[in-house]
Amino acid sequence: MQNILDAIQAGDTSSEDFATIEPPQTYKGITVHKDEAGMFEGLASRDKDPRKSLHLDDVPIPELAPGEALVAVMASAINYNTVWTSIFEPVSTFGFLERYGRLSEYTKRHDLPYHVVGSDLAGVVLRVGPGVNKWKPGREVVAHCLSVELEAPDGHNDTMMDPEQRIWGFETNFGGLAELAIVKANQLMPKPDHLTWEEAASPGLVNSTAYRQLVSTNGANMKQGDTVLIWGASGGLGSYATQFALNGGATPVCVVSSPEKAEIVRKMGAELVIDRSAEGYKFWKDENTQDPKEWQRFGKKIRELTGGDDPDIVFEHPGRETFGASVYVARKGGTIVTCASTSGYMHQYDNRYLWMNLKRIVSSHFANYRESWEANKLIDKGLIHPTVSRVYPLAETGQAALDVHHNLHQGKVGVLCLAPEEGLGVRDAEKRALHIDKINRFRGV
Repeated sequence: MQNILDAIQAGDTSSEDFATIEPPQTYKGITVHKDEAGMFEGLASRDKDPRKSLHLDDVPIPELAPGEALVAVMASAINYNTVWTSIFEPVSTFGFLERYGRLSEYTKRHDLPYHVVGSDLAGVVLRVGPGVNKWKPGREVVAHCLSVELEAPDGHNDTMMDPEQRIWGFETNFGGLAELAIVKANQLMPKPDHLTWEEAASPGLVNSTAYRQLVSTNGANMKQGDTVLIWGASGGLGSYATQFALNGGATPVCVVSSPEKAEIVRKMGAELVIDRSAEGYKFWKDENTQDPKEWQRFGKKIRELTGGDDPDIVFEHPGRETFGASVYVARKGGTIVTCASTSGYMHQYDNRYLWMNLKRIVSSHFANYRESWEANKLIDKGLIHPTVSRVYPLAETGQAALDVHHNLHQGKVGVLCLAPEEGLGVRDAEKRALHIDKINRFRGV
């Protein structure tokens, strides 16, 4: 593994030289164990501790399948799907791996008693399987997390519609929170050369997700002049949605939960900010009863900020806690676009406000390769920026996941894998200097 790191650090190692480096028999990866899937039974979600379930193990390198690449992972990042995996909610991911393992001889590799997790990476291609032509050993890359088979016609207009669509590192094995990772070649994208490894690793999942959800015609199809309500605007998804809204000529109304988070979104350029903790919104009277008067109070606050406009688009991801309010506050004919449900999957809303006002609920899930490529290109051009706030070493991934689980983070939490320290991997210092303040906006917050 040291030979691999030395070749990467040298910065001028040829593709041919990379191809001659013999990978080790095993590598270190962050795993959950199948025999521990019941370890948190009886505990409330918040009391489930990722530090107890996420392990740093030595695991064998699997055989490369056709169309795949072996990548040396310099850095990765934490996403909510890693938190869900670590607390075995809403289900254990080993069911995903078992089903995937039944698909073919090659997918059997994924059905193991351990699951190497993680859905982001920045690193260097080491090996490619048969049929891979575009990507060569030594290429610096990032990876998006869409894994597809594309053997059915359904996915050939939008790969997210492939019946065998999965999220790499969540519904497949050999994920990015590790020294090495296995990805399909059609997950690879060029690493933005002005970013460090940890910065480049952090946007992948959330940047692509926010792009499809808000910008793409497969999502809300945001246009100039739209008013966009963004829940959790300083978080992993919301921080990119805020940037897309500002970059695309829309007006974001940013909902946050503290003065510190309000300051972050203002630094991004947002002017209309609602601190929901300061305003004291309580959308639920109790576990089973929502409070429409609070929806009304929330809607009034939005109109005060916008000069009377209701949101054209509501960027939803908290789910159960906020969904009733989201449906209520969207303008007549407006769109509520939803992905994930970090506060609960069983949404409730008053359908009168949807049906009688001709509103739409649009579902969105990650992004296809084209959307991911476009989102990454915006990062490379310096139009959208990473939102890394803190970085942990691989051995402390459990603590990093706990931070995200308890919403103690801002933006994205990075993880160093092979990279020995932060700040490495920049290839274009001149371009970096043009954007350094925006790149560092979330640092240390």
